[in-house]
Amino acid sequence: MITLWGNRQRFCDGVSRRNFLQIGAFGAGLSLAGMMQARANGGTTSSKAAIMIYLPGGPSHMDMYDLKPNAPREYAGEFRPIATNVPGVQICELFPLQARMWDKLAVIRSIVSVDEHSDSLVMTGKSENSNRTANHPSFGAVMSRMRADGNNDIPPYVSLRGMSRGTEPGFLGVAHRPFTPDGQGFRNLRLSAGVDARRMDDRRSLLGSFDELRRDIDASGTMRGIDSFNARAFDMVSSGAVRRALDLTREDPRSRERYRGIEQFLTARRLVEAGVGCVTLSVGGWDTHGANFRTLRRQLPQVDRGVSALIQDLHDRGMDRDVVTVMWGEFGRTPRINNSDGGGRDHWSPVMSALVAGGGLRMGQAIGSSSARGEYPRDRRVTVPQVLSTLYRAVGIDPARTFNNGSGRPIHIVEDREPIRELA
Repeated sequence: MITLWGNRQRFCDGVSRRNFLQIGAFGAGLSLAGMMQARANGGTTSSKAAIMIYLPGGPSHMDMYDLKPNAPREYAGEFRPIATNVPGVQICELFPLQARMWDKLAVIRSIVSVDEHSDSLVMTGKSENSNRTANHPSFGAVMSRMRADGNNDIPPYVSLRGMSRGTEPGFLGVAHRPFTPDGQGFRNLRLSAGVDARRMDDRRSLLGSFDELRRDIDASGTMRGIDSFNARAFDMVSSGAVRRALDLTREDPRSRERYRGIEQFLTARRLVEAGVGCVTLSVGGWDTHGANFRTLRRQLPQVDRGVSALIQDLHDRGMDRDVVTVMWGEFGRTPRINNSDGGGRDHWSPVMSALVAGGGLRMGQAIGSSSARGEYPRDRRVTVPQVLSTLYRAVGIDPARTFNNGSGRPIHIVEDREPIRELA
């Protein structure tokens, strides 16, 4: 087994997070056939899907969806709120496109988090510190496990941001790791250079010859079962459904222009259209201890374009009830601006915000509120597992479902399973 390290991203704690990939089909250290066989342990199929947008480093709730214009300037910051098309709901002035379509969006403004640079909490419901021993699976891995009987031409779980602890399958096993487009997995989804359909058939025949020899040894019928997994693996390589979804040149040029510079959002939409169950992506870096407002003046308009284009496309294609989207980071930022160059905000775990859309949930609202200076939840305190529980319900998965961990003990998907009733 060989491990390759991808792009490095360093946050303020000095610890480098690097995306990693193990050579082997789909980054899981398994052959394609082995991956198919590992997934054949049962599950349920569903047409529902999830897009999880992660803002690494901790985005400032005070400067996006929870502005405090009446607070002292050292709290309120530089941005002003604007009205949305839903009376009583205001968001940042750098989000004009979302403001015009707020009837299709919702925000939760009273989520409590932990002070930890990691996507583990928002992807698994467990902090990274506790998950080192709990080994809890990510949202996408659970969807992969529940889609075990699904279409084998389509990977159930795709990470457009590589691999991290938060995307891992935990005790569900490596078969439910995400497929990563910059890794060996997607290279396996197309024929190698010089391998045409005829040579592909030759390789299938050669594999069959080896299997015949093994069948002579194994009279139990086991090899016939393995043959079916090999056949399905060939089907995934040759079908090209995911490859076509990743090929943005197939998109209408006018649509591609709308997503210029924010192509991950378009790729995510195309993947769920192709049948992928869960897609996760990340945008920018949000660890703004310094130059908070300069950074956000650059990044917030990108987020605004990406979210608005994605959500509008899902509505236009009649997919809004079947695809739930969430955008959040690991925590908020300090309400009081620090004295660093350009003015920054530090880590703030007592409260943060999350954007939610689609999935048949109730849109056009702001749920919960924070205190006058954005320091803590004032009402409707919400936990991250509660948000995940609501998302699981939106994709047709009972959050009370259990899976056995490595010790054989049944573990619930999430521990705090109370839904956010305002969204249900």
